[in-house]
Amino acid sequence: MMIPAQLIESHGDESPEWLAGLPGQLDEYLARWELTRTGDFLNGAASLIVPVVRRDGTDAMLKLQPWNDESAAEALALRTWSPDDVVAVLEDDPATSTLLLERLHPQTLNAVPDHVEATRILAELMARLIQVPAPPEVRTLADIAAEMVEDAADLTLGDPAEQRLVRRYADQLRELIPESGDRLLHWDLHYDNVMASDRQPWLVIDPKPLAGDPAFELFPVLHNRWDDLLATGNLDQAIRDRFDLMLEITGIDRDRALAWTAGRILQNTIWSAELDPGQFVVAMALKL
Repeated sequence: MMIPAQLIESHGDESPEWLAGLPGQLDEYLARWELTRTGDFLNGAASLIVPVVRRDGTDAMLKLQPWNDESAAEALALRTWSPDDVVAVLEDDPATSTLLLERLHPQTLNAVPDHVEATRILAELMARLIQVPAPPEVRTLADIAAEMVEDAADLTLGDPAEQRLVRRYADQLRELIPESGDRLLHWDLHYDNVMASDRQPWLVIDPKPLAGDPAFELFPVLHNRWDDLLATGNLDQAIRDRFDLMLEITGIDRDRALAWTAGRILQNTIWSAELDPGQFVVAMALKL
């Protein structure tokens, strides 16, 4: 098999052994779960998706990915939430985080022309997901936030104003840690991670499970479908309107939402060692 270039770029340094073993792993699970490949490979940055059919004729998707902290509890989370809201897990191997998932339609919420309606659909799904307590096996937002505060102390940015901003975000985050929540969080709930299906209009896919405060979930919605925000002619107001709609539907507390959104911007800044201009716009629009 030809390994997709995006996977090589994403995992070449971090998971070279997984990449090297990917062809054999694919053959192993096709045989183990009695699957027949039925289409071309699909992939994101983190996983290889293979359209398959089961022995009983059921269409499915085989998901191959490295085992890590993000993927370890994916099957557990999907089975903990209501099946009316998330993609179904048909088979899984906890040792490798390999999943066999129900086949959904290729359309995501990005296919909904009205970005406000797409946001409303996503918010209604989020409102249900965040009601569910996290299983004890899921890693915690408290631990993630503590690591962020520690990493922020070593972060040096070229712009003094940006440096002051991230220092302030780190101080805010430190105060949030003692009450960082216990709900089952998706961590990456944006428009492309909601797909159309036959049994429900829309189902959530691809969680990176955390136990934490639902206010941590909002940022990805603010930073996606950016062209739709720009097209309104008033970017700052469009960001605030989207934020307000999410709060209205989910019932998430505004002050905590603002504080945890600042924490997400800090997290992304730590990862990239720079403050993304678009995320800075979000920060300024919300007066973070």
